[in-house]
Amino acid sequence: MFDFQNDVVSITGAGAGIGFGIAEAFHNAGAKVALGDVREDALGRSVSRLGVSERVFSKTVDVRDGDSVREFVEASEARLGPVTVMVANAGVYPSSLVLNMDVDEWDRVMETNVRGVFLACQAAARSMVSNGKMGKIITLSSGSYLSGRLGASHYCASKAGVVMFTKVLALELAQHKINVNCIAPGLIDVEGEVSPISDEYKSTLTKAIPWGRIGEPKDIANAALFLASPYADFITGEVLAVNGGSAAGRAFLPISTPS
Repeated sequence: MFDFQNDVVSITGAGAGIGFGIAEAFHNAGAKVALGDVREDALGRSVSRLGVSERVFSKTVDVRDGDSVREFVEASEARLGPVTVMVANAGVYPSSLVLNMDVDEWDRVMETNVRGVFLACQAAARSMVSNGKMGKIITLSSGSYLSGRLGASHYCASKAGVVMFTKVLALELAQHKINVNCIAPGLIDVEGEVSPISDEYKSTLTKAIPWGRIGEPKDIANAALFLASPYADFITGEVLAVNGGSAAGRAFLPISTPS
């Protein structure tokens, strides 16, 4: 259905989980893909899973560092060509109550989840504008931008920041015909990653998902394919929730009146 043979797609946080799922989907759709991650070993595993080829480029990148992000984009473009799609996916999600949280943990979340998105999007946008390329930029937020949870004040705040950044960037880049949209995943089952989310939390939240299951990376990847495709050319500044309906209401409640 989707054909990205003429596209160069950069994905941050592509070493595992959602990021790898997105990279795999674009690669399967014919795109050249540039994988970035701060974890060199994870990045190597992702490249091995895709298969070493001229359509795959990888480089370690620390999205908190402007020089690192710029070098990632420049190196990928030297190898694959100008970026046409950027997926700013890299993020962290530790858990701490506000009373127990230290400043370093707060800063690490904000620097990775907000500054990292800003830097990745800025680097891609500058390239697209200078090359006269109509492009697509996709950020990753979370359902947590709209609904808080215990122990995640920094994470929820960072994901709310991503949403508003996305909207403003969409306004600024519209004149260049660059679409900027956001995906807000619900709970995603990430194979092979160590998650701070407890089994109790997962089982409780699953009851609130009308679709009856936790999401998978491919669910988010499919949304990214759509937003990067010509089918979404008139969509910009929007947040696409991919959560099985969990934000629609309280599915775990019984019917309120006797039938």
